[in-house]
Amino acid sequence: MNDNQATDFIRQIVADDVASKRNGGEVVTRFPPEPNGYLHIGHAKSICINFGVATENGGSTFLRFDDTNPARESEEYVEAIKRDVKWLGYDWGDRLTHASDYFEQLYAAAEALIESGNAYVDSLSAEEIREYRGTLTTVGKDSPYRSRSAEESLDLFRRMRAGEFADGEHVLRARIEMASPNMNLRDPTIYRIRHVPHQRTGDQWCIYPMYDFTHGLSDAFEGVTHSLCTLEFEDHRPLYEWFLERVPSKHEPKQYEFSRLNLAYAMTSKRQLNQLVEEDIVSGWDDPRLATLAGMRRRGYPAAAIRDFCRRVGVTKKENTIEMALLENSIREILGHEAPRRMAVMRPLKVVLTNYPEDKVERMIAVNHPNRPELGGREIAFSRDLYIEQDDFMEEAPRKFFRLKPGGEVRLRFGYIIRCDEVVKDQQGNVIELRCSYDPDTRSGTGTSDKKVKGTIHWVSAAHAVSAEVRLYDRMFLDAKPAAAEDIHDIINPQSLETVNARLEASLADSVPEQRWQFERLGYFCADAVDHSDERLVFNRIVTLRDSWAKLEKAALSAD
Repeated sequence: MNDNQATDFIRQIVADDVASKRNGGEVVTRFPPEPNGYLHIGHAKSICINFGVATENGGSTFLRFDDTNPARESEEYVEAIKRDVKWLGYDWGDRLTHASDYFEQLYAAAEALIESGNAYVDSLSAEEIREYRGTLTTVGKDSPYRSRSAEESLDLFRRMRAGEFADGEHVLRARIEMASPNMNLRDPTIYRIRHVPHQRTGDQWCIYPMYDFTHGLSDAFEGVTHSLCTLEFEDHRPLYEWFLERVPSKHEPKQYEFSRLNLAYAMTSKRQLNQLVEEDIVSGWDDPRLATLAGMRRRGYPAAAIRDFCRRVGVTKKENTIEMALLENSIREILGHEAPRRMAVMRPLKVVLTNYPEDKVERMIAVNHPNRPELGGREIAFSRDLYIEQDDFMEEAPRKFFRLKPGGEVRLRFGYIIRCDEVVKDQQGNVIELRCSYDPDTRSGTGTSDKKVKGTIHWVSAAHAVSAEVRLYDRMFLDAKPAAAEDIHDIINPQSLETVNARLEASLADSVPEQRWQFERLGYFCADAVDHSDERLVFNRIVTLRDSWAKLEKAALSAD
């Protein structure tokens, strides 16, 4: 797969390393998610960079699960992550690994650190450890257990593994520098006791390594050459290197950081995403309003559009928030070329052509794509009774309203020009039907009349249309930066989902789950991957044809 990635500082580093034959010119990267939730759009950038950089240089990428905290992890998340990476278009081949694959090696490395005087068992409580650690403005102070001998610490550590102690009774810490200005170097915890079964190793372990200890050493075990991660790990790099310097390995991975992908109006905090799921605010991790990859896939986003978006965002060191419009433009560009056209009416208003024979049905020829003749065309039924969009009629219309109005004319897409002669209302004064007349000489493509009108609207035949549940999705949040909200409930957009009973042209009844279409004049839609079936037609709006949020979004971001 080649998405024509532009050159950036990461790729320049890699290119220089390849040219200088560092690591023999080999490029090995990794994507190391923690299986404690579903992946989101921020992960997509890291996936594209790690897999992309390796592929571009003839290298390989490990998909490695950081499964060191079994209390928060599950196989559901493991399988979801694998699906998402594959959906994005990347393949790890035989390089699927887990941090738990290296538990014995990591344990041996921890014992070696104890023996070399670089680690000790601490018996302070978690609260005491936090207190002793100090703050950004005050240095930390040594634990009273920091002077423990290697022999005593080794004995305690082995007994920790044997299960002799309760959770939190002891931890293993690196002996670095409690006065370091980098908080990560103030004797960080390496191992903690957790009497929790692991999804892969069962009850084999009751002590689990910490991420900072596990990550760099796992890179070394796997022969990773370039550990590419987001900027929040920049302050962790000295610790990454500290461990690698003290645990012998034939490999020398290097860590490089880039800015994370922050998307406006999107939630990427796993904790807050989990809150939305747990409180049933959304239907699940794959709710199409979420910025999870599962949600985006179910909504109908093409994987190619996600990759294109990540390419456009680029790879820099500068933190910023990207407008949702950029992502949606990528989606429109991909689907504008790929998606066949169909007609659908979201909010039906009945039209009766009073001068059209009641039992007559014509077959109009409609093209499937205006710019791709190879996609051919289709027949659509035209009859006396039709449905049009309620918004395509206005009883008291302004001068530049070129759709249907009393006494006004409009062309029906692929059909005839019609004139509105009469408006029928119910007892409450609501318009429920339009009685119109058609001009038989104006049939699209074959008519003999040269009459022209300024407006063209879509329609479906009432007798031939199929009913469908259409879910009109919009922004999930009203705030461009939802993660900063004090209470997430206050910023949820009440119009983020509207469900309508639509009327669709008959050919859409043959749609299969995840099939995408452009509903003419309305936007791009996808047959829902979960709920759509032959018996129940369910479509999701992927994106509108135009961006109605652009000005609001720019104003919200510039205000910060």
